Formats: sequence, structure tokens, C-alpha cells
Amino acid sequence: MNKKSSSRKSPNPGWFPKGRSGNLKGRPTSSRSKASAFEVLIEKTLTVDGQGGIRKITVEEALQQRTYQDALAGKRMAMREVVKWIIKREAWLEKNAPRPSRQVIWRDTEHDPDNADAALLLLGITTRNPDRAEICGRAQLLLEPWAVQAALRRRRGGQRLTDKECDEIRRCTRDPKSLRWPRGTGE
Repeated sequence: MNKKSSSRKSPNPGWFPKGRSGNLKGRPTSSRSKASAFEVLIEKTLTVDGQGGIRKITVEEALQQRTYQDALAGKRMAMREVVKWIIKREAWLEKNAPRPSRQVIWRDTEHDPDNADAALLLLGITTRNPDRAEICGRAQLLLEPWAVQAALRRRRGGQRLTDKECDEIRRCTRDPKSLRWPRGTGE
């Protein structure tokens, strides 16, 4: 008899071809568990007597509290779990947080140059210009030579002053002849 014409579909008796079950009706429904024992346990509630009085909490909440206490006590596994909770919470907050509205807030502030002028006079950085007293309702000020000299000294390595800049400095200084100009200025 030819081996290929055998009525058997599998080379070994009692074996079924790959991908085909021997049980044609499939697994009985009663053998499949709808929920694991852990899931059933986690949904139970416990009565806890705490600082706020007697209250009911789930087993899951009790386990979380215990894990948190262990993390505070320095247990590494509990610390890792709490860090995972924090990361998960931050991701949820980032995803679900309301987007801030782009609200434009306008501020209308008054500038009081007289206040700044008074401070400059008080500190001795400026003095009143007697030639231009009370033009436009404000006292005109001149810079003291020591303040201008300090500013000129701080220009180390800066670009050379232009003639226009030198004229502005002379015009705004109380005694411009007493100034020592930086090298290369031509003064």
C-alpha cells in the first residue's frame, strides 16, 4: 500500500495537523475565568480607622498607601513604584490640563521723569543747568564730570568715539573741559 494514499492525515497516530485542535467544540466556557483572583481581591473594600475617623477604602488604595509609606521609609522597590505613579500622573496632567488662554494684559503706566531727576540730583550724578532752567516745564540737567569720566573709562576696547558723540558729551556735561578723553578720540 502506498504511504501517500493513507487515510491518516498525520504521520503519527493521535496527532493533528499544525493549527488544528483535537477538540472540535473548543475549550469549555466554564474553564475560562472572567476575572483573576487578584482582580476580585483588589475590588474589595476595607474599613480603616484613621486620623479622619472610620472610613472605607479599597484594597488597591490600601496597597498604594502602604507602598507610599514604604517609599518614605527608604525601600527602593517602593520608591521606584511611587516614581512611576508620579510620572504617570504628570503625563496625564500634561495631556488633560486645560490650555492657558492667550490673554493679553495691557498695562498703562505713567513715567515720572521728575522722580528720576530728583534721584540723580540727590546722588550727585547731575546738577541743574542754569542756562536752560525750566524749559518745557522741567528742569534741564547736566551730568557731573566725574560720572562722564567713569563712563568713558568703562569703554575699554570699544569703538572710537565719533565727532557727533563727542559733541553730545560736551553738550550734556557741566564742565566738559575737565574731561580726559580716551586715546584715539582726537581730543
